[in-house]
Amino acid sequence: MDFSQSMPHRIQVAMGKSPADIIFKNAKVVSTFTEEIWETSVAVADGRIVAVDDSLEAKQEIDLQGKYLSPSFIDAHIHVESSMLSPEGFAETVVPHGTGAVVSDPHEIVNVLGIEGYKYMYRAAQDAPMDIHFSIPSCVPATHMETSGAEITAKDFEEIFRYNNATPALSELMNYPGVYLCNEDVLQKVATAHKLGLNIDGHSPMLKGRELNAYLNAGIFTDHECTSAQEATEKLRKGMHVLMREGSAARNLKALIPVLTDQTAHRICIASDDRHPDQLLEHGHLNLILKMLIDAGVDPIRAIRIMTLNPATVYNLKWVGGIGIGYYANFVILDDLQQVKIDSVYYRGKKVAENGKIIKKVTRTEASSTYDSVHVPNDLSEKLNNYPTSGKVNAIKILPGELITEKEIVDLDNQEQTDLCYLAVVERHGKNAQVGLGYVVGMGLQSGALASTVAHDNHNLILVGKNINDMISVAQTIQKIGGGFAVVDKGETLCELPLRIAGLMSDAPVDDVVKNLHDIEEKAQQIGTQLKSPFMVLSFLALAVIPHLKLTDFGLVDVDKFAVIDLLES
Repeated sequence: MDFSQSMPHRIQVAMGKSPADIIFKNAKVVSTFTEEIWETSVAVADGRIVAVDDSLEAKQEIDLQGKYLSPSFIDAHIHVESSMLSPEGFAETVVPHGTGAVVSDPHEIVNVLGIEGYKYMYRAAQDAPMDIHFSIPSCVPATHMETSGAEITAKDFEEIFRYNNATPALSELMNYPGVYLCNEDVLQKVATAHKLGLNIDGHSPMLKGRELNAYLNAGIFTDHECTSAQEATEKLRKGMHVLMREGSAARNLKALIPVLTDQTAHRICIASDDRHPDQLLEHGHLNLILKMLIDAGVDPIRAIRIMTLNPATVYNLKWVGGIGIGYYANFVILDDLQQVKIDSVYYRGKKVAENGKIIKKVTRTEASSTYDSVHVPNDLSEKLNNYPTSGKVNAIKILPGELITEKEIVDLDNQEQTDLCYLAVVERHGKNAQVGLGYVVGMGLQSGALASTVAHDNHNLILVGKNINDMISVAQTIQKIGGGFAVVDKGETLCELPLRIAGLMSDAPVDDVVKNLHDIEEKAQQIGTQLKSPFMVLSFLALAVIPHLKLTDFGLVDVDKFAVIDLLES
């Protein structure tokens, strides 16, 4: 029932002429509007708040006995696909942690399946006991130096908008050089987004000075890539909303907390960006970030505001983000605000989670159209046998805990670096069968090979190994399971994690996915890697919009030059 349909009845309830559906008595209401705790009652009718005082009677009364009642939390930027769970599985996992809404960029699946991937995600989210707002992916493919399964043009934006006219934004504009260099296609996308009335999310790591000024002249609204207080301060001063990121791969919250002041709080939100299933299940989602903010000395009410009212305001998410009259009854009941101890979660006035568990499983959407997305080239063996055997090569150097990588020059004729591994990105969408070859330092493998079809952002097949035969074998395993992760050693498949939905997500229960993930990470560590999350690290080695050196199916990409460079150092 929309706002206008329920309005006459809600007015009657507010006047005391009809009973409310439910009233929460003796609540400590967290007011994000006034940044205070207000001891009062909250009455609900037709899924919305009709009164925030003690004036009404209701069909059902719940005595909270002084527990806190807060708006449900809102993630300002996330990729649901990074949870490795379907939208339904994602909702079942995060709702018990107090998440009531996310702004999700589905560019992972759209890079594989195009507009049909967007439509699948939208359909799959409809029965969720939370709001999953899908923005329109801006960069598919992310750059001109890689092959994706689809291409989304400015004209496609209009088709997606017709399908989902409640979309909150154009997703992160990752091709920032394309903006300040006035690339015609990029500027056409920006112009179309403005015509549709969309906010435009930014993605501008380390951008500053003239280039940042030029980028912002395109009307870019937000940024979630800040890694230092200095970077965030410049972007805030120049008019951006800063989304402080704390995810599984990029953890920038502690570095950015100093910019959260009385003067800046209204311009700051929280984003998790990429959050893996084990961390969601075992540690939480926004509740975990809220606890980190509070432990760092941020006032709990302000911390709640920046992950509720602020993102709702930035993305024009109407009727959420606060405990106000007319607002949806989407809220979290907390036993302890300081410790973020959640008692229960409500969505549209109905209890949907209690004691850390979802109450009702979400109905699954038919997903078979998203299967069978992995196409390994027939001549992969031949192409993988083209690595140079002598000379100096440009190798990718992994920096633990960072998405940023460095370039390291390695002499193959005088190799003291025993940590050197082969790296390959294999086009898996059936477009051109290209294979990009490289080397990587920092994976730590002593034998065998790993493979993943999660390889940001175009999600080709990425392989890393100590020998070519195991790399070929692990690629064959991935094709057999329809996408996902695999570990091979001496020709034997040690473990596999199927991700049948576009090679990105599983339709299995979260507990099964997490157990499988732990098992496969353990097998990867058995063949040498010391990385805590080796498949996550591997997945970002193809992300050609994060400095400094990455690998795509086109070859090595110097992100600073925004160009493909030779594997051999000249």
